[in-house]
Amino acid sequence: MREQVLQYVDQYKIIAIVRGADPKQCFAVAEALYAGGIRLMEVTYDQKKPETWQATADTIGALAKEYEGRMFVGAGTVTSPELVELTAKAGGAFIISPDTDVAVIKRTRELGLVSMPGALTPSEIKTAHNAGADYVKVFPLGSMGPGYLKAIRAPLSHIKMTAVGGINEKNLKEYLEAGACGAGIGGNLANKKWIENGEFDKITEVAKQLVQVVEEFGK
Repeated sequence: MREQVLQYVDQYKIIAIVRGADPKQCFAVAEALYAGGIRLMEVTYDQKKPETWQATADTIGALAKEYEGRMFVGAGTVTSPELVELTAKAGGAFIISPDTDVAVIKRTRELGLVSMPGALTPSEIKTAHNAGADYVKVFPLGSMGPGYLKAIRAPLSHIKMTAVGGINEKNLKEYLEAGACGAGIGGNLANKKWIENGEFDKITEVAKQLVQVVEEFGK
């Protein structure tokens, strides 16, 4: 599965970030994302509510089973090796973190999952890569812009980087041109208000626009 996940990230590039949705909503969001062409979905752990972690892992596992062979589902906001283990046991495909935690990266690789830790500075990015990260999530990138990513990529072009923070259908192309191999997109795709209002068609529409940007970039 690991090699196929890597292939999906390189090919489809967009990872939808779903935060704060209950299990039923997550399935509706997944359906909307899939209809729009998204093939990678991140469900985040709420660090303020440890009591919800098992339910989040269960949701990841249920989604992974439902979309097996069609879409990969992983965990976000993973801050400890224990959460890596919980995700792996549930059947998650990849681990995404907001920071560079060597213990999390190593445990992710030991369990055969794809590792995507967060980093911002050249030192953090290199540390994450050296620890075994498959991709380094440059985060938070929104306030820095594609110019920052391009500058970072110049001396560290051997490291695969994804862009996260403030990415949308209007600026995705700029980040891809700056060297991002993919992008994580949260509120601009899996929008909380749309989810609460049941406006899943809006998620599908934005997903289609993002996919179109990726397809046109690859031509």
